[in-house]
Amino acid sequence: MHLSLQLFVIVLAFVSYEHEAIAAYVPPYTSYVFPVNKHIDAAKPLYSIQIMTDYVNMQFVHENFLIDFDAPFIWYNCIVQWNIYPGSCPTNALCRSPVSCEEYQCTDVRASYSSKNPSCALETNSSTLPGWGFCTCPVNVVNPLTGSCSQALLNYDNFWVNTSDGRNAFDGFSGAYPNAACAPSSSFASLPTNVTGVMAFSSSPYAMPAYIYQPLKKAFALCIPSNIYTSGVLFFGTGPYYLLPQSNIDVRSYLSYTPLLKRQDSFGYFITINSIVIKKRSINVPANITTKLSTTEPYTSLRTDIYNGVIRRFSMVTKRIPHAKPVAPFGLCYSTSTTSLKVPDINFNLPDGKNWIVSVSNSIKQITNEVACLAFVDGGATSEPGIVIGTFQFEDNFLEFNLEDSTLGFSSSLLRKQTSCANFNSTLVHGP
Repeated sequence: MHLSLQLFVIVLAFVSYEHEAIAAYVPPYTSYVFPVNKHIDAAKPLYSIQIMTDYVNMQFVHENFLIDFDAPFIWYNCIVQWNIYPGSCPTNALCRSPVSCEEYQCTDVRASYSSKNPSCALETNSSTLPGWGFCTCPVNVVNPLTGSCSQALLNYDNFWVNTSDGRNAFDGFSGAYPNAACAPSSSFASLPTNVTGVMAFSSSPYAMPAYIYQPLKKAFALCIPSNIYTSGVLFFGTGPYYLLPQSNIDVRSYLSYTPLLKRQDSFGYFITINSIVIKKRSINVPANITTKLSTTEPYTSLRTDIYNGVIRRFSMVTKRIPHAKPVAPFGLCYSTSTTSLKVPDINFNLPDGKNWIVSVSNSIKQITNEVACLAFVDGGATSEPGIVIGTFQFEDNFLEFNLEDSTLGFSSSLLRKQTSCANFNSTLVHGP
């Protein structure tokens, strides 16, 4: 065989072997893992993940990013700077390299916006950085609390995350390298005090789930805590997942599954609720109603006709409990000063006979020692989507978003399984 042909065959065989080895590689961990924290110092309860954003003086810097199911990309408090070198970044600031308006990432990220907010200005390509001969890439970011719009600069970013086998968090870490955006610090004035960014967990191609390391399954599992004193957990990747004290029970054994739906005008997550059942009586949900899952709305909102049906039925089955004057934004409240509050479950009836059970810990909000309220709100007569499931109904529930199979796994309350979202063993151990 001619020598050049032999070399070609050898190189081809090596490349083929290398590709097969990469495809067959199984990492020594099953997921990335993040602490999840609850914040109550903003206009409404919010939840963040903690992620490593920088490495300074031989230590990682940890930052809190708001969990957002709708954002098309990640944005946070940082500075875009083209000539980054040691000592060039201002003290206590994060500097990132810019994306030029001429690069495809700029066009693609702008095209990814799920909708055009009327408060957003038109992006232009006229800005640049001192000493840099290229145009920057301004992108619009929308505050998930206020709905206000501001402009940020797209960058080449890098984050670090701890790995896990589902039972332990390892001290080893892996990197994620998304295109994110640097926004001015004023953009975060309405967020909780120690939250400095918005982490997109949407289905957008520029949200964090799109940057999961390829050997891992494209899925994430969210378990948010019910108080500010303990941390919940978020996993990226496949299971298993374990929560103490049932250290040998994979939480996936508690899950039921329902299809995740897509909408052309949103990167959010949607499911179908066929009816809402309270003590064997169904409140009809019209077939054209969509149900959205939200990490920024605190309580489940129902279109007025559905809400009125739920309030009537719940009032009827709890008529022996003394009522209290409603406390906004709730319409049905109870006096708890003289009696314990025992109320029935609320069942979200889903396709294929599945039921998401909303027990008392996720249906009743204790306002004061004397007053507790049904934690559902009137979304309005024309609200769209007609149902939005809020975070109070998520607390201490385990939710698995499988983006490959387009399914949502849900546990209902973990408290009935004698565990909670605060029970992941987050103590870092030496990795495999």
